[in-house]
Amino acid sequence: MVHTNELRGVEADRFERLLWWHLEMIHAVTYFAPESRRAAEALGLRGFWRSYFGFRGAPLARCSAGVVEAVFFGFAPSMVRQAIPDVWNRADPDSLIVARGESVAAALRRIAPSVDLAARHDAVDSLHTCAYRSGGAGGRPLFAANRDVAVADDPVVRLWQTCTTLREHRGDGHVAAWVAAGMSASEAAVLFVTSTRTPREVLQSSRGWTDEDWSSAVSSLVATGLIANDGVTTKGETLRAEVESTTNRLASERYVGLTAGDRQACLYALSEPVREVAASGLIPFPNPMGLPASL
Repeated sequence: MVHTNELRGVEADRFERLLWWHLEMIHAVTYFAPESRRAAEALGLRGFWRSYFGFRGAPLARCSAGVVEAVFFGFAPSMVRQAIPDVWNRADPDSLIVARGESVAAALRRIAPSVDLAARHDAVDSLHTCAYRSGGAGGRPLFAANRDVAVADDPVVRLWQTCTTLREHRGDGHVAAWVAAGMSASEAAVLFVTSTRTPREVLQSSRGWTDEDWSSAVSSLVATGLIANDGVTTKGETLRAEVESTTNRLASERYVGLTAGDRQACLYALSEPVREVAASGLIPFPNPMGLPASL
């Protein structure tokens, strides 16, 4: 059997992309589920963005706004500082970790009834092993923080946390790829919107970028030949493709040792609950995560 570390080119990239889509769909439920919103409010975090920063940042403990700005990458510094460190004065990170797991499990059971069966699939144990085996945490703060979260007894919480840990592993690598390409967070946002034709308002307002911030990023990308008046240039498309390929390559280190059959089984195990989540209408499309309704 062929192992992940022996694959090259399109086949490996395709697996990484498909797995990202499955992991992201499961993970994203926590941002949009009313169960999650109510759980955050019960702990004193009112409003979508306080709950977002509180739940996602909780594994980092009582970190500063600067840490969140660096690790989350895509947000305007001013937006981060509206939530951090205020959320830590309202809710304890350990309590937030418990609440996010319990609330998202309740949401998944409501909108994706097959999740209980999926959570007991042998392939999910393989994913859990990929997420929690030692090594490979250097330069991956959100991954490392999530890997340190205590393993839950509830199998659906455990499934969600496994997906989230692997999702943040990929996300850390994605940030590294953008930074290595010399891109700022606002420039990456503009290039993404331009190349995917995502409505500007989907990303700009949700990440806190002002019109001045956006215009400055556009000017920078025009000056470097990455975008032009008629959209993204060949140079811009090439850079974004390189970032995605690098992200896939960096993500693949977690899956070394999985056979082709193992990889197929992992995707199969998540496929039904992911289909149910996508069909539920809970997650908006398009969205700031760049998560499509299907691949």
